[in-house]
Amino acid sequence: MSDDAKDAKKVIVYSTNWCAYCKMAKKYLTDKNVAVEEKNIEEDPAAHQELMDKIGGNFRGVPVIDIAGVIIFGFDRAQIDAALKEA
Repeated sequence: MSDDAKDAKKVIVYSTNWCAYCKMAKKYLTDKNVAVEEKNIEEDPAAHQELMDKIGGNFRGVPVIDIAGVIIFGFDRAQIDAALKEA
């Protein structure tokens, strides 16, 4: 897969300032040359509402990773890799 194809994938990491797993997830994705948009749900009420809308208000913690519409709760490398393959 070319770098252009990887960059074309829309990846959003919903995070907080204190979340170590959020930082690990973002680093994992950027190390794979995936462009990541980080949305801090503590500092950005619109990002928080966007996340709640996507997950039906069933908040279980951060990070929540949206890879081309596939929602992943937590930092799960296997799920991230699978979603990146499918995207």
